[in-house]
Amino acid sequence: MISKEVLKKIRKLEIQTKGIVNTLFGGEYQSAFKGRGMEFSEVRAYTYGDDIRQIDWNVTARTGDPFIKIFEEEREQTLMLCIDISQSGTFGSQNQSKMDLAIEICAVLAFSAIKNSDKVGLVIFSDHIEKVVPPKKGRTHVLRLIRELYTTEPTGTGTDIADGLSYINRLLDRRAIVVLASDFMDTDFEKQLRITNQKHDLVNIIISDPLEDELPNMGLVTIRDAETGAEKRVDTSSKKVRKAYQKRRMEQKAYIHEMMLKMKIDRVEVHTNESYVQPLMNFFTRRGNRY
Repeated sequence: MISKEVLKKIRKLEIQTKGIVNTLFGGEYQSAFKGRGMEFSEVRAYTYGDDIRQIDWNVTARTGDPFIKIFEEEREQTLMLCIDISQSGTFGSQNQSKMDLAIEICAVLAFSAIKNSDKVGLVIFSDHIEKVVPPKKGRTHVLRLIRELYTTEPTGTGTDIADGLSYINRLLDRRAIVVLASDFMDTDFEKQLRITNQKHDLVNIIISDPLEDELPNMGLVTIRDAETGAEKRVDTSSKKVRKAYQKRRMEQKAYIHEMMLKMKIDRVEVHTNESYVQPLMNFFTRRGNRY
């Protein structure tokens, strides 16, 4: 049974995100994610001016008359959402947690996909695969995906991005749009990131909170790692401590950005204290301008 509170959240999110999709992102999504190419439709008799490279030699030999192959754009695609629900996603110093923001963005992308008759699937992971929902079409299916994101309680506490991507690479036998939403607080996932980007159209949604970038001056505090449970006493009144923390955080972010830039992987950076609409719109515009 789903609680009334969760049902209310799902309904509110549907209304909010579908409004954004209908007014802003529906057409932008289609422009950003073109079909896989051209697929065979039928054969017809050759007429003067047709491209001889499209002649179907088997049919031509069998009938004794020239026939050509007709192709049409293969529009239908699969959007696979790969969502990190590790404990670090529960953090949020603003009006929402990183996980709440991830769910909302995924809802926008999912409703945009079904508006364009694409299938949508879901892989939820922490330090292992938590839940998998195979790709399907339709509003009811998207609402199920949102429900799973709201109700799935992780049995793991850590983050294993490589495991999540590896699972998707085994699951999907055709090229798909893979959206990875995470705060990327993990290591040793570069290999699987590269493989996924080669096999699929990979887009990384990097989610962060402003409080993660620098420590506030709050005196002596105990900091607890949400994923490992490790605790450490830190004197945040020390400028040296705050600068060291900020430096380490900036280096971590720079490493991730450089990795994605080197692999030519699309990324969208969103923050819990800002609207995701403009970053997502900028991403769609950049993608659309490539074609």
